[in-house]
Amino acid sequence: MKDKLNELFEYNYHFNKKWIEFLTENFQEVPEKSLTLINHLINAHQVWNARIDNETEFGVWQINVWSKISEINDENHAKTLKIIHEKSLENVIEYQNSKGQKFTNKIEDILFHIINHSTYHRAQITSDIRNCGIEPINTDYIFYKREIEE
Repeated sequence: MKDKLNELFEYNYHFNKKWIEFLTENFQEVPEKSLTLINHLINAHQVWNARIDNETEFGVWQINVWSKISEINDENHAKTLKIIHEKSLENVIEYQNSKGQKFTNKIEDILFHIINHSTYHRAQITSDIRNCGIEPINTDYIFYKREIEE
């Protein structure tokens, strides 16, 4: 399971990075909703890492200084790989959501949620960008696998 999660987080990191580059290059034309969504998916990744490591969480909808977004993505990725490497994926953590409700989940389920959540919001960004007449990047997993296996 750890190998597969490492692979999925490489995919996640790769396309977060590509989207950040794309949004930066097209910053003047990019709709505000897309910038809000990329901030949200980056923040949510940080929040889940922080919950696992019992650290301070970002605001899930906070808007980051754009020049720092790539650095936050890098930190999220490194932190997640460290979690995968050092922790038992079967460990259960207790945390509170943004509404103060308490929950428990296994680390492996939280990590899979990060992947799924990020993919969902990248798809929303794709739709938003396309609706503004800008051709978005393709972030399908299978295209990523084809690219890295060539």
